[in-house]
Amino acid sequence: MADDSRTESSWGFGSYAAIGDSFTEGVGDPGPDGMYVGWADRFAVLLADRMPEHTFRYANLAVRGRLLDQIVGEQVPRAKELAPDLVTFCAGGNDIIRPGTDPDDVAERFERAVADLTGAVGTVMVTTGFDTRGVPVLRHLRGKIATYTAHVRAIADRYDCPVLDLWSLRSVQDRRAWDADRLHLSPEGHTRVALRAAQVLGIEVPADPDQPWPPLPPRGTLEVRRDDIQWAREHLAPWIGRRLRGESSGDHVEAKRPNMLPL
Repeated sequence: MADDSRTESSWGFGSYAAIGDSFTEGVGDPGPDGMYVGWADRFAVLLADRMPEHTFRYANLAVRGRLLDQIVGEQVPRAKELAPDLVTFCAGGNDIIRPGTDPDDVAERFERAVADLTGAVGTVMVTTGFDTRGVPVLRHLRGKIATYTAHVRAIADRYDCPVLDLWSLRSVQDRRAWDADRLHLSPEGHTRVALRAAQVLGIEVPADPDQPWPPLPPRGTLEVRRDDIQWAREHLAPWIGRRLRGESSGDHVEAKRPNMLPL
């Protein structure tokens, strides 16, 4: 049965559900309890601050490694059941980075899911991809990711969805915005995305998400090469191995916050 507690008011959104993959689950931003925090949890706190105490409710249905069709099959129906005031929908990234996938086809499936969600929940915020020009392994996919991002923005226009535009968030081009695996955001990177998400909804935020980073000392060629070798051994090789074995980092992982609970 659908949750009938939709409470959008002059205070803001009274309930929020996040759906997606590792980005929305918060991988790269570990909390003190061993669970990942991430931008969506941080964004939820910013939304809750605009509501009377203990009235805001939040669910995070995202699971690392999920492909678009898995998100649509597993998480979208649950989000419709919860019927929150706001849903953030970030999906398709894991599809796009797989060899042979067509961004036009992925976008068509993404649009069907957006159409389904917008008829059942309050506001649907969609998320674009990052500009990967400085990301090893993904750099050569920049054109493919840009094509998918253009589709997402067009879909948002057709369904009147706010857009969390990560492509234009310049601050995440800095390597300090990324975790050691270079595929997921660091805690500071997640924080900046949360701030940008709040800005998209017109919420005043405590800091500029695009604030420049402090200068870094210059790095020598040998230091950069040593870091690249260590990254390849610790992160790239296991990632390739999972792809070859048909495994996902999200196998046997469940959503960290599957119910709409007070925050």
